[in-house]
Amino acid sequence: MSEHRPPGRRTRRLPKDNPAEIDARYGLEPVIDVADSAGSALLEGFVNLRCPYCDESYGVAVDLSGGTQAYIEDCQVCCQPISLQLRVNDAGEFESLDAERTDR
Repeated sequence: MSEHRPPGRRTRRLPKDNPAEIDARYGLEPVIDVADSAGSALLEGFVNLRCPYCDESYGVAVDLSGGTQAYIEDCQVCCQPISLQLRVNDAGEFESLDAERTDR
């Protein structure tokens, strides 16, 4: 059975094997593959964190590419805002992740 197309319409083919071309066409940011050796240093993985509000433990992804930093992230269990302090050593390796309540 053949495919029926209206007269005068062309079928546009999308690039299949070139992710950079697809990203450029649709204005997407390039994907960083953490399995690549170049991208593996950017993401340490998950670190166990205990919420200072509800005392539940869960895994938090840490991004080492920004170095030592402080930021606020909501607890995945109780949704309270937690102040996180990520410490990264001079070699860009994970040192620690401290969590504190924001209401103190």
